[in-house]
Amino acid sequence: MSTEDTTQAIPEAENNTVVLDTPISRGNSTVETITLRKPQAGELRGVNLVELLNMDVASLIKILPRISTPSITSPEAAAMDPADLLECGSKIAGFLLRKSVKTEVSLIA
Repeated sequence: MSTEDTTQAIPEAENNTVVLDTPISRGNSTVETITLRKPQAGELRGVNLVELLNMDVASLIKILPRISTPSITSPEAAAMDPADLLECGSKIAGFLLRKSVKTEVSLIA
């Protein structure tokens, strides 16, 4: 199976799920995975898109609670492991790209 076939075989939600290296503790429970969804324009209010594409930490902390399932709080986002925040940021940056750009990037890779 080629890389292109594998990418198409993975459902969108699974492709947007981040398995956390350092789970988030909430009282008696633990959040080990976060599924991100593409934000709507209104959810991007108050966020500089260039900074978000550059994976600015403050922008990521602001947007993550709006698009994550389970919903994480801003303080939880601020306390995330940097590797987990970077992984979330790369998925979020991907949401902001046009489909044609994504296709071009996947053809190069």
